[in-house]
Amino acid sequence: MTPVLLIAAGAIALAAGVAVLRSFGPGYRVGRLLAATPRVPIEEARALAERGARRYVRVDGRIDSENDFDDSEHRPLVLRRTRFEALRGRAWETVEDSREQVPFEIREGVSGIDVDGAALDAGLVVVPRLSTGVAGDLGERMPAGLARETPLRARIEQVSSVEHAIVLGVPVAADGRIRMGPGLGRPLILTTLEPPEAMRILGGGDTSRARAAALLLLVGVTLVTAGIGWAIGEAIL
Repeated sequence: MTPVLLIAAGAIALAAGVAVLRSFGPGYRVGRLLAATPRVPIEEARALAERGARRYVRVDGRIDSENDFDDSEHRPLVLRRTRFEALRGRAWETVEDSREQVPFEIREGVSGIDVDGAALDAGLVVVPRLSTGVAGDLGERMPAGLARETPLRARIEQVSSVEHAIVLGVPVAADGRIRMGPGLGRPLILTTLEPPEAMRILGGGDTSRARAAALLLLVGVTLVTAGIGWAIGEAIL
């Protein structure tokens, strides 16, 4: 074994770890942004927008709306996204995607900032409600183009006005309002969960794959560091 081989082995382990993380799809990027984006007070986010300074930041606060609507259990909601997903081979494919929403904001004390709810896609991270059956179970509500026996899953994601949330985005001033939205090539992200729980949801609950990625990255960093240290030691001697 030589320093070059040690560094090469570390690089391979790092590449493998990144590949495992990327296998999580869009959730990998959302998770990385949740972990790395700086948090600022809502008042500072508003000041950035008023100055025209475009920065991707995180704000935390309580969800608030004057126009919330009730779910079946009479909880006040500001957003509900319903997706029907059909099983195609080994993967679930979205065949219908609908949402109900009202204007809402995130508040911290007396300060508030609007959230562009219509821009939320992969960046909406909440605990989903899942129910599985076949397309025929929906009767007349069955999505077009599906056979009645097609395995079908309903995924419902809700945001309530009684929850606290973490929002990542670019604050922008427009039409007399200041709003958090996507920008700088990054998505708008909203989660009502603490980051560790949000990471679990983004990983689809696949903790073994997440642990494998973490182990590969750790081994890779260790090998590369050892290889570089070895090479430096030989050069000094």
